[in-house]
Amino acid sequence: MKIGAHVSTADAVDRCVDRICDIGGEAIQIFASAPQSWRVKEHTPEAMALLQQRASECGVLPAFVHAIYLINLATADPAHLERSIGALAGALRFCEAAGCAGAIFHVGSHKGLGSEAVLPQIVQAMQDVLERAPGESWLILENSAGMGNTLAARFDEIGRIVREVGSPRVKVCLDTCHAFASGYDLGNPAGVEAMIEEFERLIGIDRLVAVHANDSKGPLGSGKDRHENIGEGFIGLDGFRAVMAHQAFFEVPFLLEVPGFDGKGPDARNVTLLKQIREEVCGR
Repeated sequence: MKIGAHVSTADAVDRCVDRICDIGGEAIQIFASAPQSWRVKEHTPEAMALLQQRASECGVLPAFVHAIYLINLATADPAHLERSIGALAGALRFCEAAGCAGAIFHVGSHKGLGSEAVLPQIVQAMQDVLERAPGESWLILENSAGMGNTLAARFDEIGRIVREVGSPRVKVCLDTCHAFASGYDLGNPAGVEAMIEEFERLIGIDRLVAVHANDSKGPLGSGKDRHENIGEGFIGLDGFRAVMAHQAFFEVPFLLEVPGFDGKGPDARNVTLLKQIREEVCGR
């Protein structure tokens, strides 16, 4: 169970390694390009090789890419759909070039059409992404908080998408804030056990490859995607103890996406809190 965080690639893409080491991280997540822009940032083969080399030398693996936020595989706009597929395929190609494990993404919103209406399009779009970006990197679907018309908040929906895409490259990232906001009670061992049982039954625990470790500013079932620092939200330290003590998470990297105690994003204090909990519940 490695403890890592999302960090910036500003200045040069390999600088993210310095940033994750500065806060004591053991795994890393980055953006391959600006998260609110369709413009693809070009990286030279030399830059990709250097990122892979430095991450390996410093032991901050696995490395993940978070795809841009504009992606919506459920959109009714053909141009938006094509851009979304292209952006996601580009993120996977970045992963292949830089030695990253995979690209984590949000499915998007059905905009009132309903999940049944858009599911076939989502499945086809994900299959197209995998075809355009061959290789071994994973296409990693992240659960949502369930706000509005967002998709993939519940495990039955995620499991159906995974099964129908039908590729071993499709994996899942569990965001603790999103799960809590969508009604999974991570605040106690019984709630965590119930969540894992449902995940195993509907998705398969072998598909779980990353955890976005975020406390929640909103209460259980609020539907609000509002991340909080570890121990400062409604999940609380006891909740993270319950999560990290469950054997389903023992080999899964935890990646912080918190605001930071100084308001500048994931920091050493949040990393240290998770490491202390890991030591307490796992003895390592």
